[in-house]
Amino acid sequence: MAKNALAQETVFALRETIARLEGKSLPALAAAQASHAGHPAGGDEARIRTGVDFLDEALDGGLPCGGITELRSDGLRHAGALSGFAMALGCLFQKAENRPLLWISDRMTASDAGLPYPIGLKRFGLSIHRFLHAAPNRLEDALWLAEAALSSGIFAATFFEVRGNPAHFGLTESRRLSLRAKAAGRPLLILRHGGEEEASSALFRFHVEPSLASPRRLPDGSMLGGSIGSSVFHLTLEKSRNAAPLSLHLEWNHHDRRLIALDPTERALSFERPTAHSGASLPKALDRQDPSPPLGAVLAFDRAS
Repeated sequence: MAKNALAQETVFALRETIARLEGKSLPALAAAQASHAGHPAGGDEARIRTGVDFLDEALDGGLPCGGITELRSDGLRHAGALSGFAMALGCLFQKAENRPLLWISDRMTASDAGLPYPIGLKRFGLSIHRFLHAAPNRLEDALWLAEAALSSGIFAATFFEVRGNPAHFGLTESRRLSLRAKAAGRPLLILRHGGEEEASSALFRFHVEPSLASPRRLPDGSMLGGSIGSSVFHLTLEKSRNAAPLSLHLEWNHHDRRLIALDPTERALSFERPTAHSGASLPKALDRQDPSPPLGAVLAFDRAS
């Protein structure tokens, strides 16, 4: 498999060089390759709306159906929030188009962040009968699988997990995946766990953090605090056509399979909070050993000479 992937990368690089010598654009080259492969060439004009109006406006109409959307977190401690938001987007893609989803994980990320859990996926709103998971042994094999999945055009969306900023997944590989996605008209979502911002061919990039769940509403209309509520994500749209990053809090409603924007003024500024009982407030113990006496005063002596 790795040899085939290396051969395909070599052929693709040669085609890129020939296209530049002939004065052809790379999107035109990708479209020509797709037509030869028997798949219709799709553009990045097709969008999937998130249901949040100001977010869709910032995304030029919604999530791109023929391009890359990157999601990143600061570390593996936020792997649950990053994966949860990605699966929420997967629900939107699956809701718009009755096609399967493909989730690709590399071994290092899966060993630390965990694997998709079928019962949890179902309760989250995904159709587990149309959810495929793959865990290649090497990053090169995972890249080849992502390219093959995009070229096939059978998946509503393809998810690609990667840890950090590996040397074998840079701008060149990102550009190749972007061309595949545009040619096939299929979305690719890159989940970068604990990664820094770097140059890529992604149309949009989100920074994902967990946020406090909203209080649950009881049947009598009162609010129940301190319970397990719906998932809430703190998002920062880092890469887009906007001049400044967009920060927002979104709640995922798994019953209706939709995102709900929350008022940022009512949200906590940070999820990392001190514990409720950080220290015990108790009186001093009696009949204990006397503490050490304080140090004596420091005196200045005159010089002998």
